[in-house]
Amino acid sequence: MSNPKTSATPDEAAQAPAHPDVEILGRERSHDGYFRLDTITLRHRRHDGEMSGTQKRELFFRGPIAAVLLYDPVCDEVVLVEQFRLGAFEAGQQPWLLEIVAGMLDEGEDAETCARRESVEETGLEVQELEQIHSYLVSPGGSDETATVFVGRVDALGAGGVFGNDHEGEDIKVISLSVGKAMARLRAGRINNAMTIIALQWLALNRDALRDRWLGK
Repeated sequence: MSNPKTSATPDEAAQAPAHPDVEILGRERSHDGYFRLDTITLRHRRHDGEMSGTQKRELFFRGPIAAVLLYDPVCDEVVLVEQFRLGAFEAGQQPWLLEIVAGMLDEGEDAETCARRESVEETGLEVQELEQIHSYLVSPGGSDETATVFVGRVDALGAGGVFGNDHEGEDIKVISLSVGKAMARLRAGRINNAMTIIALQWLALNRDALRDRWLGK
């Protein structure tokens, strides 16, 4: 993960586009550090057509991220990464999670460029081909985070080692698994983060067609 975008001041912060059924009454910056937290006062249209009462909500601003499931169609393996996650630790779960490659977009960077860059930074592997799987809201009840997920073709031969940016304290272990073993871990609940579950389930549904496309070229 590279350095995140510079946080904006309250006056400079990107605002959601105007919507006829949402009325923003106030916005207060509650925290401005590595991430941003705003307290927003609003009203919105109810399903009965009336406006709701005044509501106050806290919103965590993380912004857009890109992720990529690295897949080698020749040896039928996926390349995943394992790293410590504080959120998992605080939730009382195993804090070293097995995940797909992911990171925040740099200023002015698009999702595809970010996915390719993060693959090199986290695994040392260059993505040969890239296809978008999906773009989704990670936790829309409390965050603006949007994830664009790709599948990327790589050569998994010799994949392994420990990567990451030292200045960000990253300690990322690269793990190459056969698709069968990855799916077995998924079924056993040993992979428990949404982004990786979504990507692997997509691969389970689209693996044959994907291999036909990539190996038929």
